[in-house]
Amino acid sequence: MSANTDRYENAVARYLEAWNAREPEARAKAVAAAWSADGAYTDPLADVSGHEQIAAVIAAAHEQFPGFVFRLTGSVDGHHDTARFAWELVSEADGSAPVAGSDVVTLDADDRIRDVLGFLDRVPAGA
Repeated sequence: MSANTDRYENAVARYLEAWNAREPEARAKAVAAAWSADGAYTDPLADVSGHEQIAAVIAAAHEQFPGFVFRLTGSVDGHHDTARFAWELVSEADGSAPVAGSDVVTLDADDRIRDVLGFLDRVPAGA
């Protein structure tokens, strides 16, 4: 495994840690570790920047899907300062995964996320 592969995988691991942080203090810490101070997150449902707004989007996902965790599906692929990966939102109770998507992240020189472009590939009706 190359150092560049480690770079992308480590960034995505921090990203998923932030998305899986349930407590506000832990979430704020994880968002700060994953994103640059001026980092941004954009998907079909959100377009935000800065740690507070990103943490708020994550908190809203936990409110909408309590008892679910984000899990990487497949491997992380990347080149230059960009990585892409697929994920799913999995119920801890029954293992169902009603939401899935793929994201593209751009990293800064410190390997923190500058931008996320998220795509929702599977969303339950009414969500």
